[in-house]
This record gives sequence, structure tokens and C-alpha cells, in this order.
Amino acid sequence: MSDGAIARLAARRWRIALWLTAAMLAVYFGFILLVAFAKPLMGSPVAGKLTLGILLGVLVIVAAWVLTWIYVHWANRHYDAEVRGLSGRGA
Repeated sequence: MSDGAIARLAARRWRIALWLTAAMLAVYFGFILLVAFAKPLMGSPVAGKLTLGILLGVLVIVAAWVLTWIYVHWANRHYDAEVRGLSGRGA
């Protein structure tokens, strides 16, 4: 088990986590800024009584689920396999 390999794996996991966190923060704060500074736009109807604000709020929640799925998919496919390889148990 190489300390360098463990450090590279930890650094890659950290980079993935930072990118996904940055993406979620951009989505969330983008929504909050729209709520704060574009109230008439957010209150505009999209379909029937559904407003753009409600639709975007739901999309923020969906984005959180999608970004979580991306991380879990990456971890299951890449991270866990590399951890198993480093621990000597094979794939």
C-alpha cells in the first residue's frame, strides 16, 4: 500500500467533492439571488398557477439529488474499486 497512491486517491475525491459542492452552491445561490432581486420574474406564471419561482425551487431540489447521484455513481465505480485495490483485497 503506497502512501502516494492513497494521497492521490484522497486528492481526487476531494476535487470531485469540491466541484460538486461548487455546482450545488451555484444552483442554490443563483436561485436565492433570483428570489431576492427578480421577484416579478419569479412570480410570473409558467403554466396555470405554477410560477417560475416554484418551478426553479423544485429544480434546486432535483439538482441536489442529481449531484448526489453523480457522486455516488463516481464513488461506486472508481473510488471504491481503487480503495479495494489499495487494501490488497483486489477488485
